[in-house]
Amino acid sequence: MYGHVARLAEEIKKGADSVEGVEATLWQVSETLPEEVLGKMGAPTKKDIPIITAADLPAADGYIFGFPTRFGMMAAQFKSFFDSTGGLWRTQALAGKPAGIFLSTGSQGGGQETTALTAITQLTHHGMIFVPVGCTYGRGMFEMGEVRGGSPYGAGTLAGDGSRQPTKLELGLAFHQGKYFAAVAKKLKA
Repeated sequence: MYGHVARLAEEIKKGADSVEGVEATLWQVSETLPEEVLGKMGAPTKKDIPIITAADLPAADGYIFGFPTRFGMMAAQFKSFFDSTGGLWRTQALAGKPAGIFLSTGSQGGGQETTALTAITQLTHHGMIFVPVGCTYGRGMFEMGEVRGGSPYGAGTLAGDGSRQPTKLELGLAFHQGKYFAAVAKKLKA
């Protein structure tokens, strides 16, 4: 709603694109809230990023899904998108493809890890291979001198009331996740 996931996605794309032979594409899911409601919530205009449909998924070699958290789970807009992938599930069109996740929460206790855990069920039913970032970001994963989002499950940021923007450390983890994931996806495709 406030652009936090989009900002992390941009860094993840940069990281993925830094791996030779990898080309990442940004997509967004359809908004389910009416414009009138978004206006009342103070949501800025969304970036001009193409809308993805379930039919677009099989063409990709891997996916890093990003979404905001709502009460410890992915936002309804993203759940609605996953609900539309039933035909792909039936044919197992996504089975064996790598997938990662990243997210944004309103607070430190906002459910970054529970959102990751509940999102993995979507990947599992499709037979995708979950690729967490783990602790591969090194010292950045153990930083205690500043508040930060993200975990071994994936990059993350804390949005607060929407005014807090992703920090240099959070963006660094996002870039690293994109690069790490792209290298794994490339190996799996070989």
